Order: sequence, then structure tokens, then C-alpha cells
Amino acid sequence: MLIAWIVGCEIAFWVLLVLGLGARYLLRRRRTGAVLLAATALVDLVLLVVAAIDLRGGGAAGRTHALAAVFVGFSVAFGPSMVRWADVRFAHRFAGGPPPRVIAKRGPERVRYEWREWGKALLGGAIAVALLEGASWWIGGGERTEALRGMARFVVFALVVWLLGWPVWVSVVQLLTAHTNGRKQNTSKSKRR
Repeated sequence: MLIAWIVGCEIAFWVLLVLGLGARYLLRRRRTGAVLLAATALVDLVLLVVAAIDLRGGGAAGRTHALAAVFVGFSVAFGPSMVRWADVRFAHRFAGGPPPRVIAKRGPERVRYEWREWGKALLGGAIAVALLEGASWWIGGGERTEALRGMARFVVFALVVWLLGWPVWVSVVQLLTAHTNGRKQNTSKSKRR
């Protein structure tokens, strides 16, 4: 049952987002649009309450409970930037707003972007792990909470992979290319004199 709530909350987030942007730009109802966009945050609260009620029922915490905690954590961390992302594109398409800014594929701007996104992921991961550990404590630990603790370990692993694969990698590439730019690379196989 909880998986249906998770899917439903994800759908509700996007429906509220589209309705809010539609009210804001197509119907010119800025206040109604703002209320609908603010309601996207309530989706997380609903899922949190449903998961807590389900856990309090006495059953073992399963993967769906762990997934609900991760959904809430990452939705809190990335939700506002996703709303801004959609808002800029919707305003450009339907209200004559400026075109969305394109993030450079290389350079210092890309490095800042990757670190900022990982910072959001770190926040989402911290919220998710806190919810997972809080739920483990709340229902009493032991074997009933193994799925929660396993998901907490997976979240930490995923954050480390993200850290190394994106912000660190992009930073290293930027440092190396910035260091070699401006110097002519000797790639010819000419004889030494």
C-alpha cells in the first residue's frame, strides 16, 4: 500500500507544479499559482504521515518505508530548485520570459554547478538518513528495522559515488585543463637537437 502512496505523491507533486504554473502564466492568477506551488511541499508531509501511521501499525519496516524516507529527503532538498527550473521554462514558453540559462559543459561555472547540486544531494541524503534512523529508533530497532538501516548505508554509498563521479571529477578536469591551457602541447615527434 505504501508504494502506491509514494507513486501517488510523486504524481501529485508534478500535477500541483503544472497546475500552479498554468494558473500563474496561462490564467494570470499569480496568487492561485503561488498557493498551488507552495502545496507541492505538503506532498512530502502527507507521505511522511502515511509512512509513520503504517510503521506505527506494528509491522516490520520494509523497503517501501525506506524508499518513502529517501523520497521525502530528496524532495525537500531538490523540490525548490525543481520548481524554479520549471518556472523559468514555463515563463519563457508561455509568458515571454527570458530563455533559461544554459549551464556550461566545462569551466568554473560547471564546477560550481556540480558542487551546488551535490550539496543539495548531501542535504537530501542527510534528511533521508535522519528519517531512516529516527524511524528505526521509533519502532524499536532490531530485525524490524534492517531495511531502514540498509537504505541508510545505500544513501551514503550513493552520495560518495556522486561526490567522486561529478564534483570531484569535474573539479580535477577543470584544474588539469586550466593548467594546460595557454601552453602549447608538444605532440609532434620531431627529433631532438
